[in-house]
Amino acid sequence: MKAVILAAGQGTRLRPVTLTMPKPLVPVANKPLIEYAIDVLKNAGLTDIGIVVNDLESSIVHSLGDGTKLGVKLDYIVQAEQKGLAHAIGLCQMFVGDDPFCVYLGDNIFQDKMQATLTGFENSDAEALIGLTEVSDPTRFGIAEIQDGRIIRVVEKPKEPPSNLAIAGVYLFRSSIFDAIQQIKPSWRNELEITDAIQVLISSGQHVRAYTIKGWWIDAGKPDSIMRANQLVLGDLAYTPAPSSAQQVSGNSEVSERVLLGEGSQIIDSVIRGPVLIGRNAIIRSSYIGPYTSIGDNVTIENSEVEASIVMQNCVIRNIPGRIDSSLLADNAQVTSASHVPATHRFILAENSYVQL
Repeated sequence: MKAVILAAGQGTRLRPVTLTMPKPLVPVANKPLIEYAIDVLKNAGLTDIGIVVNDLESSIVHSLGDGTKLGVKLDYIVQAEQKGLAHAIGLCQMFVGDDPFCVYLGDNIFQDKMQATLTGFENSDAEALIGLTEVSDPTRFGIAEIQDGRIIRVVEKPKEPPSNLAIAGVYLFRSSIFDAIQQIKPSWRNELEITDAIQVLISSGQHVRAYTIKGWWIDAGKPDSIMRANQLVLGDLAYTPAPSSAQQVSGNSEVSERVLLGEGSQIIDSVIRGPVLIGRNAIIRSSYIGPYTSIGDNVTIENSEVEASIVMQNCVIRNIPGRIDSSLLADNAQVTSASHVPATHRFILAENSYVQL
C-alpha cells in the first residue's frame, strides 16, 4: 500500500513565514511539519510515499530528497495550479495505480499514530475510510453523518450540523476514488472538493467507514495553530533529568527537567524551565526560557525572556525588555534593543507581519 502527502498549498495564512519557507517545512518542536506525517506513515509500514508539490524546485524536494535519510522512498507529483484536494489526489493515479492508498495532509499533525487503522484498511471491506475528529464548532468544517460506524453523508460547513465529527486530514481510499473525482464539478471556490468525491462513493452504495481520531489534532495553517502544535508536542515529551554537563550548563544557571539540549549548545547564567527543546550550537546567556519553547540551531539569546514560542535557526534575540511570548520567529530573524539614544523602534517587515509592543 502506498501513501500520498498533499503539500502543494501556498500557505498564505502563515505569511510572512511562508514567503521563504513552504508551510510543511515549518518546524514544530524543531522538526518540519511534514516529517510528522512521514513518521506516522513509516511506522505503519507505508514507506512508498508520493508528495504533491507545486513545483519540482520546491524547497520540500531539496530538503527531503529521495527520502533515504528518513527511511522511506519519496516520489514527487506536481500540482501546478491549486484546484482543490480532489484535484491533487486525482493527479496521483499513476503513482498509486490500482492499489489502496492513504492520503495525508502535510500540514496536519495528530497525537494518534493510527497504526492499526492504516495497516488494516487493505484487507477490510471498506471502499474508503475517513479520519474524523470532534470539534466544538462544526459549522466551520466538513462534517460527517454517521450510522453504525459508516459515513452516510458528508456536509461542508453545515448551518445545522448532523454531528460534531469533522473530516480531519487523513483518508484511506481504493482506486474507485478516481472515478468519483471524475464525476464531480468545481465548487463555488472553483475547486474540486474531496468531500464531493466521498459523497459520490456514499451515494453509489459504497462502504465508507469512519475512524474517530484519538487525542489532539492540529491543522497547522496559522501562526497560532503552529504554536499550539508546538506546545502539544513538547507537552508529550517523556521525562528526562535536568541537563548537568558543565560543558553545556555554567555560571548561575537553573535548568529544569524535560529540557533537551543539542550538541554544542550552552546555557550561561540563565533559567530554563521545560518542556523546552534547544537545537545545536545555541547560546543562551543571562536569559529566561520558559515552558513550551522550541529553539533552533545556531540561535543566540542574550539578556531576554522567551516563553511558549518557536525560534527557528540562526536567530538573534538580544537585550529585549519584557517577555517575548507566543511568538514565531523564522530563520535568521533578529530582535534586538537599541543600545544608543534615541531609543527608537525600527522595523523591516514582510507582508502580513505582526508586531505587538
